[in-house]
Amino acid sequence: MKLIAYLITVLSLVGCSIAPSLSDPKLSDQELNLEEFFDGTITAYGQFQKVVGNVSRRFTVGIKAEVTGKTLTLVEDFWYTNGTTEQRIWTLNKVESNKWIGAADGVVGTARGEESGDMFYWNYTIDLPLPDGEIRVTFDDYMWLLADDRMLNKAYMSKLGVPLGEVTIMFEKQ
Repeated sequence: MKLIAYLITVLSLVGCSIAPSLSDPKLSDQELNLEEFFDGTITAYGQFQKVVGNVSRRFTVGIKAEVTGKTLTLVEDFWYTNGTTEQRIWTLNKVESNKWIGAADGVVGTARGEESGDMFYWNYTIDLPLPDGEIRVTFDDYMWLLADDRMLNKAYMSKLGVPLGEVTIMFEKQ
């Protein structure tokens, strides 16, 4: 039992120490503008990788994005390789020149985000549906604009501060 507690502590510390930061040096001179990238139709491809390394779930997401004033609406339709589907509708509001808040079904409280250079950081807690129920987890999402039509997303998922895994997504603007 002590070994398990020790491993959880070590994994938590390691998971926290490897996450990116908005203050990291920028790798490009591109400026991410969420309203420009997420306007129209986007297709995304992703996978969930457990903290121990194995990929346990893959998916495709069709996104219809619309900007109205300072509000960005994302209708996300997920198709998982096991045949299940899911829809999540996000409403994001720009509250400062580089800061966002948002909500979606299942999100606990308010999601918060910040743009910086070619990067966007997005943090939220959600009751995530699973095939046999749901689990409350926290996501720390980091998105990098790679090209005008391509963005990479690396999301770190944890429960009560304990890392569960990572989600990697590639967004392609149509």
